[in-house]
Amino acid sequence: MAELESPNFMPKLITFLSSLLQRVSESNDLNRRFQPQKISVFHGLTRPTISIQTYLERIFKYANCSPSCFVVAYVYLDRFVQRQPLLPINSFNVHRLLITSVMVAAKFMDDMYYNNAYYAKVGGISTKEMNFLEVDFLFGLGFHLNVTPTTFYTCSSHLQREILLQNPLNLSESFLKIERSLQLQLSFNEDEASHHQLAT
Repeated sequence: MAELESPNFMPKLITFLSSLLQRVSESNDLNRRFQPQKISVFHGLTRPTISIQTYLERIFKYANCSPSCFVVAYVYLDRFVQRQPLLPINSFNVHRLLITSVMVAAKFMDDMYYNNAYYAKVGGISTKEMNFLEVDFLFGLGFHLNVTPTTFYTCSSHLQREILLQNPLNLSESFLKIERSLQLQLSFNEDEASHHQLAT
């Protein structure tokens, strides 16, 4: 989508995603006392001192991946939290989830990308830890990495609309809207495929 290539769009997207992730992290931090949550390799012993926005801006500055990677990373985070309900995004794991999701998205989307050692430096972690995070993230996604053009367009359109409204939703609400749109599209595609098979 042309809007993604606009130099003015990415700073807005970074700010929007940061605000979104900040809100859901704080919400899940409060819910830890009432809902069971697993500890994973994504959890730090303490909350990072760098803010989510500064961290995401750092990734954007040094990763040199295409703008599309951040949309796909958003889709991956959606899939991860849907498949791993006991590993909600919180202030102890959001930074590691971010660097990992962007790295995996870059590997999937871009023809040229940096290796794990480079992303580890960008993320402020060791290469060994980056490797562990990547493996756990892939298993957490069930290796469901493919993002169809329809999914990408739906997610991009949703993000652009919310940025224009400048009203960051709760992350789960935002994901839910996308999830409903994608489920409807998936259902339509499956019906279309079944009709085609019957026709042949």
